[in-house]
Amino acid sequence: MPVVDVPDPAFMEDEEIAIFRDAVGKFYEQHAPQKRVEKWREDGQVEAEFWREAGEAGLLGMTVPVEYGGHGGDFRHDLVVLEQQAAKGVDGFAASLHNVIILPYVVRHGTEEQKKKWLPRLVSGELISAIAMTEPGAGSDLQNITTTAIKDGNGYRLNGAKTFISSGQLANFIIVVAKTDPKEGAKGISLMCLETEGAEGFRRGKKLDKIGQDAADTSELFFDDVFIPGDNVLGGVEGRGFYQLMGELPQERLVIAIGAMTTIEKALDTTVEYVKQRKAFGKTIWDFQNTQFVLADLKAKATAAKVFVNDCIEKVLKGELDVTTASIAKYWVTELQGEVVDKCLQFHGGWGYINEYAIAKMYRDSRITRIFGGSNEIMKMLIARSM
Repeated sequence: MPVVDVPDPAFMEDEEIAIFRDAVGKFYEQHAPQKRVEKWREDGQVEAEFWREAGEAGLLGMTVPVEYGGHGGDFRHDLVVLEQQAAKGVDGFAASLHNVIILPYVVRHGTEEQKKKWLPRLVSGELISAIAMTEPGAGSDLQNITTTAIKDGNGYRLNGAKTFISSGQLANFIIVVAKTDPKEGAKGISLMCLETEGAEGFRRGKKLDKIGQDAADTSELFFDDVFIPGDNVLGGVEGRGFYQLMGELPQERLVIAIGAMTTIEKALDTTVEYVKQRKAFGKTIWDFQNTQFVLADLKAKATAAKVFVNDCIEKVLKGELDVTTASIAKYWVTELQGEVVDKCLQFHGGWGYINEYAIAKMYRDSRITRIFGGSNEIMKMLIARSM
């Protein structure tokens, strides 16, 4: 029995969801065995071929409408892909970024022509997506980005630099946050859609060497007078970018909380199994009262977090997830993730510091969740504004 034994919510009990879960699990077992995943960790990225395999298997664009090549599902189908990815240990595959964060921008904000042009190829895996927000001098402060897209004839000239871009080495479809009117602040921001093949002036910088997330490609991107057709402004109208970003960030932040919750559960399961087997001073580590009290405290907090996350998921399905609730989820669950993983590593003693142990990898991979998607300090500011 798992440590956090909160039952699946009713909305996940449909037979169709169960069948899909089984199919996704089998796909990962067949196409992402541990030997292949280990190669991704060594290379620092997933190869493009796997994206095409995932597209053929129906793991991309589950919520994209059928008329645009998608599968017409809902957020539950996205969850199954992420849940099974975690369960099977498939590192580096940016399904959450592609399916849950970027495709909704095109679905909800794209023109009819843009949807027809890009969505079928994003669903098939022909196009691998990224979103370029963060700059070397501007992280969470999106209103002060310096990347520009200035009108030039029937298009725009894109200039600037971005960093910490997930899938930056692999992506061939990038939504770039840029200022089409630098004098207008937030009202001057637009989302520019760039297909990188043949794009003169576009350069990929170095693949960044991170503390964790070894198989996840994170990179620098440079735009030197890159021409973007006028039809590639997301939504077809300048100046809507900031509001498009703000509309999609709650779901992105919930996805981070969901990933954190998955790690919390895995860390607790791994650690309880370890302490009940590991012996010290003539008895198991579990037999010490301190062990039981610390893990009981973590289970209580994790159980509350799981119930809250499930409630947030239900809000997404009803179209009711608001900025404040998403900010609370992202802030609170990622902070708890850090606490749980750190204390669980402590119970492993010296072995917890050895990379071949799962808890060591969780420790390295978890630190970023309090930073990306908006730092937790930003989440506190957003929460405070609701008071």
